[in-house]
Amino acid sequence: MRGRKSPYVVALTEEEHRELSHWVRSPSTLAGLARRARAILLVSEGKSLAETGRIVGMGRRIVRLWVTRFTAKRIEGLKDKPGRGRKPSFSP
Repeated sequence: MRGRKSPYVVALTEEEHRELSHWVRSPSTLAGLARRARAILLVSEGKSLAETGRIVGMGRRIVRLWVTRFTAKRIEGLKDKPGRGRKPSFSP
């Protein structure tokens, strides 16, 4: 493995590993959520942030952001925050 060793270490419980693996394999999971779950699984296996980013298709900085959110809030940190996206321009 080239480069520096990542200071970010993710330790998953058996239940978290099972749920993240399910998200990655499930066709009904939102694509963004599945990518985040895969990134967390790769980092927990000891992959560097840069290598994880290349595999998943994210930048190293974005992988670091999701790892930080996961370590702070665990599974709930990977889900989209409410209120994301463009607000409607016309009233209903």
